[in-house]
Amino acid sequence: MNLLKYKSTRGGQSDISASYAIVQGIAKDGGLFVPETLPKLENSLDELKGMTYQELAYHIMKHFLTDFTEEELKGCIDKAYDKKFDTSKIAPLVNKDGVYFLELFHGPTLAFKDMALSILPHLLTTAAKKLNIEKEIVILTATSGDTGKAALEGFADVEGTRIIVFFPQDGVSEVQKRQMTTQVGENTYVIGIIGNFDDAQNGVKEIFGDEEFNQYLNENNYMLSSANSINIGRLVPQVVYYFYAYLQMAENNDIALGEQVNVVVPTGNFGNILAAYYAKQMGLPIGKLICASNDNKVLYDFFNTGKYDKDREFILTISPSMDILISSNLERLIYQIAGEDANKTKELMDNLKAKGHYEIDPSMKEKLADFYGGFASQEDTLLRIKELFESTGYLIDTHTAVAYAVYKDYVNKTKDTTKTVIASTASPYKFTTSVMGAVDKKYEAFSDFELIEKMSELTKIDIPEGIKDIDKRPVLHTKVCEKNEMKKVVGEILK
Repeated sequence: MNLLKYKSTRGGQSDISASYAIVQGIAKDGGLFVPETLPKLENSLDELKGMTYQELAYHIMKHFLTDFTEEELKGCIDKAYDKKFDTSKIAPLVNKDGVYFLELFHGPTLAFKDMALSILPHLLTTAAKKLNIEKEIVILTATSGDTGKAALEGFADVEGTRIIVFFPQDGVSEVQKRQMTTQVGENTYVIGIIGNFDDAQNGVKEIFGDEEFNQYLNENNYMLSSANSINIGRLVPQVVYYFYAYLQMAENNDIALGEQVNVVVPTGNFGNILAAYYAKQMGLPIGKLICASNDNKVLYDFFNTGKYDKDREFILTISPSMDILISSNLERLIYQIAGEDANKTKELMDNLKAKGHYEIDPSMKEKLADFYGGFASQEDTLLRIKELFESTGYLIDTHTAVAYAVYKDYVNKTKDTTKTVIASTASPYKFTTSVMGAVDKKYEAFSDFELIEKMSELTKIDIPEGIKDIDKRPVLHTKVCEKNEMKKVVGEILK
């Protein structure tokens, strides 16, 4: 297999190995690393059929991580996708109401972020060894709720690393917050910020782009990297589960190999649906890529108008992991539809930073034909949770419900009856108040943590280990800072 190199979407770096791109996290010019060419699948779908998740992960990821040996990559995969997942399938596919829910929440933190963040620490430490890097790697991450806990879980007590997570203090669910603030590990640091996710994400990006601060870290034997999906090592593992979903459908004789399916992804930062787009570019028969937004419908507006405008009211919703106005991973798609024009991409990203918006030209908009943008209000989201549970007994979380609502609306508008996979991104146990309140108003009298027990009684499903007795665990992280104090806090942690 030819060696695949990486380059920045803004043109400042090129000819970068996968290992170096993973360790560095974000390009020095502020851009994101992308493959110099998007790889095509070497195996036929028939050859991949019947593989375990671990086997399939190797056969997909080897196309992107070509400087890893077979032994190195398989070693990372085996350490990641093991008994920490509560199902041997890793990502089961469940058919309810004629739609296929791809359950991505069977990892230790009950969210789809485990699918990539279980393997990223192993990819990162392997890459660092390959590059003879002896500095301590500082994982700096902003989270809208799920990335933080999954990254903390993955990197806790990993030798040669520290992890610092910033989250919006009042912008996550109580279960999400408790998952993070009770995290054990000598190398883990969790800080709430007075602000929203975009503030946290912007602060992290500014720290990465601060040459003087990075020089200071370098002199003190530290180097920064990221666990957000801006890191290509986070994005690549997510491509795998779209192939896995498709092949499960084929094995169950729900589709014929080669038959197209549609994919619906609830997204705020755009990484999860970008992974589906990459899968399609590799050769997976995906028809429409349906991008589902909540009331913060910046992506819905982009796909329907060609204009990306972040200057709008920020709405705290019942699907907090999607409460995002700056979708970082969209930059990778912009670069693709701009014909890999780094200057054009940089101009648009500079406009977003300086003016708060940008608009793509008609030729770029034409290349978005595979995408459909939809959004669901909170009322519709709650209605769909109740409707699906009453008709099938299947309980979904608020983010999956956004996708389900958008799917229903899409079919109603387009009459497209193509078989469809919905990325089910979190367990309903993470958002007990909203989910149980949707099912029956009587549950509104109980706290988030009391509702964990009530949900188990209702669904007859055991409480997942990841949150069992979470309200009884000691809170270990209590620090809160202003959004403009993030760099100072990182400096204090690293002394």
